[in-house]
Amino acid sequence: MTATITSVIKKLLLLFLVFAGLYYAKAFLMPLCIGGILATLFLPFCNWMEKRKTPKGLAVFICLLTLILGMCSIFSLLGWKIYDLLDDFAMMKKVAIDAFSTIQRYIYNHLNLTYKEQFQILRNEQPSYGSLMQMVLASLANFVTNLILVLVYFLFLLYYRGHIKIFFVKYTESSQQDNMEHLIDSAANISHQYLLGISKMIVLLWILYGIGFSLLGVENALFFAILCGILEIVPYIGNITGTALTLVVAALHGADLSMLGGIVVVYGTIQMFQGWVLEPFILGPQVKINPLFTIFALVLGELIWGISGMLLAIPMIAIFKIICDHIDSLKPYGFLIGGVKERKKELGFIKKIKVNT
Repeated sequence: MTATITSVIKKLLLLFLVFAGLYYAKAFLMPLCIGGILATLFLPFCNWMEKRKTPKGLAVFICLLTLILGMCSIFSLLGWKIYDLLDDFAMMKKVAIDAFSTIQRYIYNHLNLTYKEQFQILRNEQPSYGSLMQMVLASLANFVTNLILVLVYFLFLLYYRGHIKIFFVKYTESSQQDNMEHLIDSAANISHQYLLGISKMIVLLWILYGIGFSLLGVENALFFAILCGILEIVPYIGNITGTALTLVVAALHGADLSMLGGIVVVYGTIQMFQGWVLEPFILGPQVKINPLFTIFALVLGELIWGISGMLLAIPMIAIFKIICDHIDSLKPYGFLIGGVKERKKELGFIKKIKVNT
């Protein structure tokens, strides 16, 4: 019993050190992981060009240009729709002010706080304009720096992918080199499959949300369809957030209860279609992580690396599952975080199989 407890404590300590290392190495590891996962998305395209006698450097550079053009297209599309949304800013501001006045009256009537006292509380809580500008500029500088690092890592990881793969194979014992090569190929394939699948699903969700919101007459339906689709990158949390924003803005535009209810119905219907049809056929069972560990991964990702950690959580845990599935001592962990399969209900049936084998 003592040895078992000691073993458990050692594993917990190792797990704690791993998460501590991930947290303190965030500035280095986060852009590296994003660049690596994006590189796996373009790996088949890059291999296809190289097989057709395209020089390796040129093929990698074309992949980089394609990635940059894709990112610029998405940012431009969102920026264009946000600009259209700002045309209604004056009306939305008036509605927000009216709602704020209603809240102020409620607080005055029920909590006996005068308007002057309420404004004083808000003034004490809000940061100064100078500090707010510093925060914005620091966030913008950090975003640009990380974006450049991601592109650099993407370029060089894609170019030196064969060299890195050979290193891991050589580092492994001779008897396990074939297994290591298969493990690397499987991890790269699962990452590519996830990113490509989620991209296809986002495009389909754009179409479905766009049709649903347009039929309801939602203002800027295309923008909110794109927003809800993109936020699907973060499972469970993202789509709820996108729909909540759609409801709030629709309410500020003066939408009645029937339209707000229709938005909820559209969201629920599309989520059912996504869960029962899109995910099984597009993502496939290889990247299926059960909901419990999906939430665990999202929470830990946010705690360690913030929003970027939430975006990386699912592909990273899918890769971790592949690693577990290829190492005998880690196979139980791969089974634990994987999708729940139909099993025999009777424990005696399992015992009977063990006896027969």
